[in-house]
Amino acid sequence: MRAAYIEQRGPAENIRYGTLPEPDISPDEVLVKVDAVAVNPVDTFVRSGSYPTAIPLPFVVGRDLVGTVAQPSGGFRAGDRVWCTSLGYDGRQGATAEFAAVPVGRLYELPADVDPVTAVAVAHPASTAYLATVEYGEIKAGETVLIVGAGGNVGSAAVALAARSGATVIAVASARSRDRCLQLGAHEVYDYAADWVPLVSKTHHGAIDIYLDTSGVNDVVAAVDLLAPHGRIVLISGDGTPETQRPVPLGPLYRKSGSIRGFVMSRASTRQLAAAAQRMAVLLAEGELVPNVIDLMQFSEAARAHRRIETEVMGGTRLVLLPA
Repeated sequence: MRAAYIEQRGPAENIRYGTLPEPDISPDEVLVKVDAVAVNPVDTFVRSGSYPTAIPLPFVVGRDLVGTVAQPSGGFRAGDRVWCTSLGYDGRQGATAEFAAVPVGRLYELPADVDPVTAVAVAHPASTAYLATVEYGEIKAGETVLIVGAGGNVGSAAVALAARSGATVIAVASARSRDRCLQLGAHEVYDYAADWVPLVSKTHHGAIDIYLDTSGVNDVVAAVDLLAPHGRIVLISGDGTPETQRPVPLGPLYRKSGSIRGFVMSRASTRQLAAAAQRMAVLLAEGELVPNVIDLMQFSEAARAHRRIETEVMGGTRLVLLPA
């Protein structure tokens, strides 16, 4: 089969496009013919080695796929349309190949009327947003949620999910994303490039139940100041470099009975991923999840796609790779 793979960790130039044996299927796996693969920033971290995780070599890059079941297994029938968001780490081979072996517990049925390219483009960011708001944010109807980076792929999905949960949504995004945030259900939108914290504080000081930062800025001091009693700060980005490390005002956080919760998709359990997939399937079928921009490329262009992720400001654009 044709695949995009590496033989050792390193730069994007290490990605080759060539022939590998089709995967051997264990009893708890399903053979999937891959129709489309999304490229995520975390894929570049795994490839480069900056995210430490076990990988087999040669290693097929990528984690998100949409495809069709090639052989009946694990309750799936041949021809079923399916998707997965958790290949390519923790010892599992990746997705950017003509065929992939997917553990049964990580494979989900795709609604019949959903476009596969749309599905693979939104699957990872929308699942991340679901777990950040529902699982870690413990969102409830009537609460007030502030989402920093609301114009991005994860942020816009979080806006839609929070609004559908009955929360009041305050979005912080670029000016060009204002209309999209409002369409998705945001009640207020503040310009990310402006000094937005004092503006939000005028109306919502001490009233934010969930502060979700998808941008990696992680201004914890401002977040704690805005937080309501028993409020939750959810951080889902930031690689631990000096630029992303922030002081934590423990006293004010303690007095508010507040909490800070870090969340990374690579540590989500199969239970959490399945819950996210179930919710995503409903929203996809209802047309509630729509990616900002999709840029289609070929499997053979995987190295260039990784370089783009690492060197370009993607601005909400999702790169989706298709087999030749």
